[in-house]
Amino acid sequence: MRLLLLGGTTEARELADALAEGAVGPVEVTLSLAGRTRTPASGSARLRVGGFGGPAGLGGYLRDERIDLLIDATHPFATRISANADAAARAAGVPLLRLVRPAWTAQPGDRWTAVPDMAAAAYAVTAHAKRVFLTVGINELDAFVECPDVFFLVRLIEQPARPLGLPRHRLVLARGPFDTNNEADLMRDHGIDTLVTKNSGGAATRAKLDAARRLGLPVIMVDRPPEPDTPRAATPEAALAWIMDKRRDNP
Repeated sequence: MRLLLLGGTTEARELADALAEGAVGPVEVTLSLAGRTRTPASGSARLRVGGFGGPAGLGGYLRDERIDLLIDATHPFATRISANADAAARAAGVPLLRLVRPAWTAQPGDRWTAVPDMAAAAYAVTAHAKRVFLTVGINELDAFVECPDVFFLVRLIEQPARPLGLPRHRLVLARGPFDTNNEADLMRDHGIDTLVTKNSGGAATRAKLDAARRLGLPVIMVDRPPEPDTPRAATPEAALAWIMDKRRDNP
């Protein structure tokens, strides 16, 4: 069985490791990364880095490489690749599973304001915030360049290739998982009054939400975009069960 795993998330690495350890029997796994991070976290699967050239290119890859199963375990906000995966899988006749972690939900004591996109988040920042902890990824920062009276504490995984366009900011580099106490200290030390984040879900970066609750800070939460209507699994274990079902259907 040959499986293409579109990854970049913790769940993708966990699934690749489980498959490499023989969790469902012999499976040849290729883990495909977009290549946006220069130093991706290592794993045990064979790596492929770079795009496919849209749905037609991905469909051609599925056919040329005789891929039996496709699992899309990309980030919940990676809408383009998820749409491409759905179209390519349909065209190539390859079963597709979307492995996506559950979204965060507000807990008692949280002060969340849900917004539909980055433009709405920037509007909310301009209207209500002065010192913002901005954790939305480098591709989303341009939405906040027209917030001249706001200081941004920006966290990224690695040094950006070009200067950030934000008028007032400080950059910190770190990769999760993060600790609630450290997150609270970071916000307190920089006088943060608002947290802005995407509803990525998962445990690796949830500590910032717990810290914001502890400090009584408001959170501007960017909702997830809509996705194609494909079969889903919320955990690597559920994805393994889906693979086993497909193996039984096509021994």
